Amino acid sequence: MFVEGHHELAKLSFLDVIVIAVYFAMVIWIGFYLKQKANTSEEFFMAGREMTAWIAGLSFVSANLGSLELMGWAGSAYQYGILAAHWYWIGAIPAMLFLGLVMMPFYYVSKTHSVPGYLKLRFGEPSRVLAAVSFGFMTILMSGVNMFAMAVVMKVVLGWDITFSILMSSLAVAVYVTLGGLRSAIFNEVLQFVLIWGGALLVPILGLIEAGGWTKLQANILANYHGLDYTHMWRGLAHFSTNPMGVHWTGIVFGLGFVISFGYWTTDFLVVQRVLAADSLRSAQMAPIIAAAFKMAVPFIVILPGLLGLVILHNPDGTLMHLVGENAVSAANPHSYNEVLPLMLVRYCGPGLLGLGITALIAGFMSGMAGNVSAFSAVWTYDIYQPLINKKATDKHYVAVGRWATILGVVVSIGTAYLVMHAQGIMDYVQALFSFFIAPLLGTILLGMFWKRATGAGGFWGLLAGTATSISLYVWVKLDPAALSVVAFSPDAKDMAENLYRALWSWVICVLVTIVVSYMGKARPESELNGLVYGATVLPNEAPVPLIKNHWFWASIVIVVFFVLNLMFF
Repeated sequence: MFVEGHHELAKLSFLDVIVIAVYFAMVIWIGFYLKQKANTSEEFFMAGREMTAWIAGLSFVSANLGSLELMGWAGSAYQYGILAAHWYWIGAIPAMLFLGLVMMPFYYVSKTHSVPGYLKLRFGEPSRVLAAVSFGFMTILMSGVNMFAMAVVMKVVLGWDITFSILMSSLAVAVYVTLGGLRSAIFNEVLQFVLIWGGALLVPILGLIEAGGWTKLQANILANYHGLDYTHMWRGLAHFSTNPMGVHWTGIVFGLGFVISFGYWTTDFLVVQRVLAADSLRSAQMAPIIAAAFKMAVPFIVILPGLLGLVILHNPDGTLMHLVGENAVSAANPHSYNEVLPLMLVRYCGPGLLGLGITALIAGFMSGMAGNVSAFSAVWTYDIYQPLINKKATDKHYVAVGRWATILGVVVSIGTAYLVMHAQGIMDYVQALFSFFIAPLLGTILLGMFWKRATGAGGFWGLLAGTATSISLYVWVKLDPAALSVVAFSPDAKDMAENLYRALWSWVICVLVTIVVSYMGKARPESELNGLVYGATVLPNEAPVPLIKNHWFWASIVIVVFFVLNLMFF
């Protein structure tokens, strides 16, 4: 099984091996230790709803900070420049604050176990099943992306065989999530959050020193890549052809900043599940705000290495190295965009530090994959198995089903990892998945939560029409590339821009169909909407707290920093 499939760029020292081995031992020990606290379904799937705001918040952001984030966005930064940072600021912060301040009370008060579970309460069983199946499908594909990203690290850095790398790391995740459930995943994610930052900080700090600082880095990028603005976030967005992403500001603001961002951060059960595990409504509202504060700093360890790669990576003959898409790798260009982070890691990390850096990426892989499989396990058990296959089983039986679903999710994910190898870049693939499943779900959730007139039939047909629209547009452009000028409003749009506008189309169709079908039917009485719809819900009164503990105060601080960062890199 252990076969070298690629020429390695570095070899692990004994100290590196010790660092990695200690990490694996710790995560598996946590799984065994917490097994005794995962005996009921509430404990296994929702961590007993005992997490503090800080633990839930760090787990919230860590579950999103998988290796696909580290690898994928570093690669996208090399490909598209600092525009990739939009996914961390306008593409995350407003939506995370909206989740904490506005949506969390509805999720928490309804005591739902999942986002599809909320749809059942609001729109009925058909909408719940459709959302659960879509989410399960997307989650498994996303888990495969994490596996592929980890395998790329092992291939580039150590020359390990890709299959061996996938099996080794996925086995560890399967063990600790199967044993300890969501509680084990959350505690490991907090550990992994610390390791990711500790290991990943080395590359941007050492890289900036070598590049001579931010100003000199900007000048060198401009000298190497004439005509396209790689270092400003908004200046080049007036036209599709004046930025590396081939996108217009309308795509960033409405496609990313609203549809994809709000869809992911407020309806993707992978992240919402962490907040639902909080010990109180106040903790549930603070957790996304804490996570947002840390999220704004992530570009320093993810986007900056990609930008540094544009000027620092050179071939053995001294010429500037040019990375390409996965489907364009050749003898002349042996490395893809996705490999920029491991290439930078090898450049700066010696014995001991290399082990720490690789441990950070392994931790990222495990946190991302554990997030996907624990969410898949909960949705499979609560929203597919229980309502459709076995409604009257014991609680112990459902915990067993959850454990088997975790193993099944890992096994199926291994197969999907190989699908990603044909995508140009990891994040192009991920954003395409979001446009298929997350964008229409946002339309359904928002209308369900804020419009009393929405009916069960409207919710179901709107969600189905939005999903079908997105997939149809994707197939249309694949069959006829000229259709890009219709879907993305410009023939100069690139893959990422197409994803943003496709998501916007999907959301619009979902909302229109939901409204039309709802007006054709009879709305539910307002008395049945308590806990489900804004304006018909009696929210619990919370005792006044000092300003330092007020979630509105901290949300205000975060939003001010958000605007300052955008102005600094305008």
